[in-house]
Amino acid sequence: MIVLGIDPGSRTTGYGIVEQAGNRLIHVDNGAIFTDTAADFPGRLKNIFDGLIEVIARYQPDQVAVENIFFATNPQSALKLGQARGAAIVAAVHCGLPVAEYSALQVKQAVVGQGRAEKAQVQKMVKALLGLPEIAQEDASDALAIAICHINSYGLNQLSGGQATTKRQKTSWRNMKL
Repeated sequence: MIVLGIDPGSRTTGYGIVEQAGNRLIHVDNGAIFTDTAADFPGRLKNIFDGLIEVIARYQPDQVAVENIFFATNPQSALKLGQARGAAIVAAVHCGLPVAEYSALQVKQAVVGQGRAEKAQVQKMVKALLGLPEIAQEDASDALAIAICHINSYGLNQLSGGQATTKRQKTSWRNMKL
């Protein structure tokens, strides 16, 4: 199973690709989509959508996991974050991929073992779990943590007989023109 983890943001959207091979986690790639803050907001959302479509076409993940909005002190920031999340989710659904959502608390619990872990602890655990030579860029590291969380949660859900996500829909996204 190959999972694309996404840490959405209106300025920077992190992505991380993790493959599960048996009980091993394999780092495939990670990075970030940077938007031009001088551009109009709809154009920035399109940049996020297009960037994720390219990542999906390149790595062909089986599933997508996205961080859920936890909190925002500024309502305007919360709206922008929600719209960036929407662009990310629509990109995945457009490609026929199932999407799971996790709170920051769930991600920290799955990666570090405690929901109140500091960001630096999560980054160090991601580095250790995936055998990375260095800590990934902040948004990419968060996205890798989200992918790890999904793999762990999906496996536990399968053991308990539940269905965490639906089976991948067959679509022609591989033949899409980018």
